[in-house]
Amino acid sequence: MSELIKVGMADLKLCPKGQGITTLGLGSCVGVAIRDKATGNGGLAHVMLPDSTAIRSNQNIAKFADTGVKELVRLMEQQGGSRARFTAKIAGGAKMFAFSNNTALVNVGDRNVEAVRKVLAELRIPILAQDTGLNFGRTVEFFPETGDYIIKAVGKPVKTI
Repeated sequence: MSELIKVGMADLKLCPKGQGITTLGLGSCVGVAIRDKATGNGGLAHVMLPDSTAIRSNQNIAKFADTGVKELVRLMEQQGGSRARFTAKIAGGAKMFAFSNNTALVNVGDRNVEAVRKVLAELRIPILAQDTGLNFGRTVEFFPETGDYIIKAVGKPVKTI
């Protein structure tokens, strides 16, 4: 297998059949992996915040759940995918800032997961599995051909969902 395609923070990329894609450092961020079951193609978005309308400087659409997930789906459809065949898996959304008194900051992981779930429901893309919440960061690897979404976290066993 070739080298994994790397997705940065507040970024998204497509992944052709036979390749894998990864993103590092999912703390409160959510990694949204979508695949087309028939073609084996997919993509991954590294979502940082839930709502683009709450931020003035919101030009990076991959940064937000409400715009990033929709853009990933649009790109997959543009490449010949069919939303009717799309499925999703999500990971991340941890409480990384428990020391803070700022409730909005403390709950950004939960809000990110909720926003991702809402957008996927609106798009009628089922979530087949998730590994979200708790208080630790994750690194993920996604293989659209098989649908394997591998979650790695320091001090935890590797998990495939």
